[in-house]
Formats: sequence, C-alpha cells, structure tokens
Amino acid sequence: MSLDGLIDVPIESLPYVDEHATTIVATPNAVWNALVAVTWGSTSGPMSTRVASALGCVPIERSGKAGEIGSTVPGFVVTRAVCPAVLALMGEHRFSCYALIFTATDTPTGLVELRATTRAKFPSAAGSVYRTLVIGSRGHVLATRSILRAVRRRAERAP
Repeated sequence: MSLDGLIDVPIESLPYVDEHATTIVATPNAVWNALVAVTWGSTSGPMSTRVASALGCVPIERSGKAGEIGSTVPGFVVTRAVCPAVLALMGEHRFSCYALIFTATDTPTGLVELRATTRAKFPSAAGSVYRTLVIGSRGHVLATRSILRAVRRRAERAP
C-alpha cells in the first residue's frame, strides 16, 4: 500500500485493540506540542529506521513537518491532525495494518486527558503470531504507556 492509500483508509475500519490514558496538568496546546514532539522525536534514531525496514513498514523514513497530515516517521504516516485534539498515525508492514490515535480532551477539573487508542488488523497466520508477540507479550502496552508518560512529562514542564 502507498502512503496515499494509508491516508485514505478509514481508521475506524481497523479492529479495536486497546486504549490507554493519562491525565495531564497542562493546557491543551502544551499537550499538543508535547505529543507532536514526542511522536516525532521517539522515532529519530537509526534503530527506528532499521526496525521499520526489517518489518517491511510503509513508510520507513521521516518526511514532512511534525504533526502535519502526510508527514511520516518510520512505521507511521500522520493521517489526522486536528490541533489540539487529535493526532492519528497509521502504518503497515508484512504482518499488520495499524493505527495509533491520540485524543486530548479537557476535563471538568481543567486538566487534559490524553488517550491513545490502538486499532489494527493482523492478516494471515504470520500476522497472528506477530500479534501474540507484540500484543500478547504486553510490549505494545509498555510502549504506549511510555509514550503517554513522555508526553505528560514534557507538557507539564512546558512554560
């Protein structure tokens, strides 16, 4: 599938996998800026490109401007960007087509709740094995929670 094809895939057509959330003491704009910085920066090393290439990810390189629709980082293309509320990343490789959707909402107490929802399909027997390795091992949970913690720390330190 091409990058254009990924942008046109309805995220909601992918099966729900899981959702994680954190509450952040910061403004919505601070959370958005932190989210964009973390998602852009967490894939900046050469290891990200090597892993993306080994899996056969689309895309495997960084391009565009952080947080803008169509920009890419290894393994993901930005398919939705509605500042400061929604950032959706999609990608695919040999074993899966997936999306990671971040949604930020104001709470009645004035805090921001940031949710990370994962949707993915794992076609074929190899996809089932991959799902067991990544989702079943809790590796995905740990990675997603790590992203949320990094966004929270960065947003709460923002001036």
